[in-house]
Amino acid sequence: MTKRVRTGMILSAAFVVAQMGHAAIQTSEAAQKRIESAVRRELVTLPFYSLFDHFAFRVDGYTVTLMGKVNRPTLKSDAGNVVQRIEGVERVVNQIEVLPLSPNDDRLRLALLRAIYGHSALQTLAIRAVPPIHIIVENGNVTLEGIVANEMQKNIAGIQANGVSGVFSVTNNLQVEGKNS
Repeated sequence: MTKRVRTGMILSAAFVVAQMGHAAIQTSEAAQKRIESAVRRELVTLPFYSLFDHFAFRVDGYTVTLMGKVNRPTLKSDAGNVVQRIEGVERVVNQIEVLPLSPNDDRLRLALLRAIYGHSALQTLAIRAVPPIHIIVENGNVTLEGIVANEMQKNIAGIQANGVSGVFSVTNNLQVEGKNS
């Protein structure tokens, strides 16, 4: 076999290996997107998930890390269980925090719900199965999570939350649809 033929065969083999690697990367990306979509769907359809809970997650290959804050300990375990059953998920790291029980926080949740979704600019958001603005209350401190249509809705929600008696602080993490922030 000549040196030229041997070099050609090596280059052909390298090309085939590179193509296989590229196909594997594409398959892995497709699998990751499928897992992300399935996780999102499973979390928002949990029976006791409400606007007083917030989930976030990260998918790294076949490992899903769950984050966020919930009112019920059972919601934390339910989230871990449904994600574990998703095809392709090999490992679940459940970092969801369970909020402390507090009658004062419960009172604030209802007052915040009325103040935020009672405003005329935000009333139409309240009719969804799970409204887009999530109200997380922890020891009198409020965090607003979710996605709204525009900057005005974000600002109104923050102002309304700040106006509720008994709220110590408000962190407005609302994101405006279509903006990367």
